[in-house]
Amino acid sequence: MQDLSSIERRAARIRLLLMDCDGVLTDGRLWLIDGGDEQKSFNVRDGLGLDLWHRAGLKSGIISGRTSSALERRAHGLRIEYVRQGSENKIKDFEELLGLAEVNENEVAFVGDDLNDIPLMLRSVLAVAVADAAEETRTVAHLVTQAPGGSGAIREVVEVILKAQGRWSEVTEKYLKAVGTRK
Repeated sequence: MQDLSSIERRAARIRLLLMDCDGVLTDGRLWLIDGGDEQKSFNVRDGLGLDLWHRAGLKSGIISGRTSSALERRAHGLRIEYVRQGSENKIKDFEELLGLAEVNENEVAFVGDDLNDIPLMLRSVLAVAVADAAEETRTVAHLVTQAPGGSGAIREVVEVILKAQGRWSEVTEKYLKAVGTRK
């Protein structure tokens, strides 16, 4: 069972949300298309979650071992500031992104789904595994989402963190005013 008070304490510190792509922002399936590129399917709830995250003035990034124009387009559309694709050394990229974001390991959450994400999770104050992550990955996580990868898991993480920081209501109210649903 997850220790909710520990998760809240950890989440209250987060200034940078880093994540893997395949199996976290997507369900892990790849469609290989002519020309050597691939297509992926992204969940709009994750997109809105990241929009709320950025509206709160927080930073985000992706560290992926694969390279894809679909990820590039999605990251750009979501205003994800830090993107490392084709990463051959995720730890090196992780350290570089922390430096660029001017945060330390006590201010970062990492969301992963498989074995290659474990080293980054172990370096993060809040390690998150998606519901359908590999067993070993779930074992090292402080938090395991209810949603599987590609099905709103990132939105869930954003809510947990912003609520722990006491900012969820403020951010959602401002969002609703901005989109014209409240006077």
